[in-house]
Amino acid sequence: MGGAGGEGPEAAAAHPCPGSRRPQAGRRSLEHHPLPGSAADQLFPGRQRCGPSTSCGFYHDMALRGNRCGTSVDLCKGPHLRHTGQIGVLKLLTEEYARRGFSEVRTPTLFSTKLWEQSGHWEHYSEDMFILQPPEADGPTDCQSDYSTSQRRDRLALKPMNCPAHCLIFAHRPRSWRELPLRLADFGALHRTEASGNLGGLTRLRRFQQDDAHIFCAPDQLETEIRGCLDFLHSVYTVLGFSFHLGLSTRPSSFLGEVHLWDQAEQILQKALNEFGKPWELNPGDGAFYGPKIDVHIQDALGRPHQCGTIQLDFQLPLRFDLQYMGQAGVLERPVLIHRAVLGSVERMLGVLAENYGGKWPLWLSPLQAMVIPVGAEQEGYAQEVQEALLAAGLVGDLDKDPSVTLGRRVRRAQLSQYNFQLVVGPREQSQRTVNIRARDGRQLGERAVAEVVGRLRELQAARVRNAEEMF
Repeated sequence: MGGAGGEGPEAAAAHPCPGSRRPQAGRRSLEHHPLPGSAADQLFPGRQRCGPSTSCGFYHDMALRGNRCGTSVDLCKGPHLRHTGQIGVLKLLTEEYARRGFSEVRTPTLFSTKLWEQSGHWEHYSEDMFILQPPEADGPTDCQSDYSTSQRRDRLALKPMNCPAHCLIFAHRPRSWRELPLRLADFGALHRTEASGNLGGLTRLRRFQQDDAHIFCAPDQLETEIRGCLDFLHSVYTVLGFSFHLGLSTRPSSFLGEVHLWDQAEQILQKALNEFGKPWELNPGDGAFYGPKIDVHIQDALGRPHQCGTIQLDFQLPLRFDLQYMGQAGVLERPVLIHRAVLGSVERMLGVLAENYGGKWPLWLSPLQAMVIPVGAEQEGYAQEVQEALLAAGLVGDLDKDPSVTLGRRVRRAQLSQYNFQLVVGPREQSQRTVNIRARDGRQLGERAVAEVVGRLRELQAARVRNAEEMF
């Protein structure tokens, strides 16, 4: 999740957009050696791997400075290539959130370090956080004032996770048992000071998003919620086409809380895994410092393992933030907290998907769904109408009317760029208000009316099928 770079301005590694000037003197390109057959070369050049980028984006030392910056700057098609897939994945999640009773929230990026001290993260995680020291507070010099020019403001930290902020949301007003389980989801940006040697393309960044969610529930709701988390994970991974394996990580040597609470939490997770019915393995001592967890591991097309999803039980944060709700018996009770992520880092998942699909994105995730190609200049106006119909339907439609390139070469160029479909329009199609459809594998799918094509593409996109070209 970061690019390679050296010290000083020469570490800037940016390739210009097509048609723009070459990099200026003093901004030399750095050599890189992508993995053989990397699909990132096809759709995410310079992202999944370390090193400079092409017209999609670049890495710069001034963005979280270091030998590897840990973040990227998008150029030209970079935001399009990245965020089309990202929005597709997040839309899948938000639909599931609505169906499963989650509420999306947004929390600040900066918090006082006192929050992290209260949560316990400061003791265990402060070295991995970006710390900011605000300037001295400006105040009146009047000796009768309660303020002093020497008074310093609290230190601030960029949030590395969302759970303490979600505890503040729960605690900001009295809660009742009728509100539980309370399920909060957050896609906010997170920052962690990863060591430069740990950074790698999209798979590990210093700034990233998580499909982060926290469930506050009563103790007797815990098993049902864990089963719901596992079902959520299974549903999403089935759509993405991933198989996965599960691991139960138990109490580490450095932990918060009491042993009997840890034992209770581990027993609940173990029971849920056994009922889920899929094989799992035990990882002794590999739990988070605040609770045991279920880790979800997948492999990309290059055989590299990635820990993406996670389900974690936490009895500690409700204690530290004194979280309470009014129970059915009319007495205050303490909730249990479940930390849950399906994708984990969204950027990491996009990198894994790029490799897994070999650059051939399924239609519903594809940033290059359809290319409209007029046979001659006389059909350009009609081709633009077809493109506008695609865009109006929420599809991605581009137009190639380059007069210097033959029709055959334009079709081939679109296929090599992995456009799912090419829509060719000539004099016949213009007169009949149709398009001639070809798939990226070279198959010709015949002539169809524009409205019929748009409708079918929308159906295939909504169904999230992996083989839209075959099912068209």
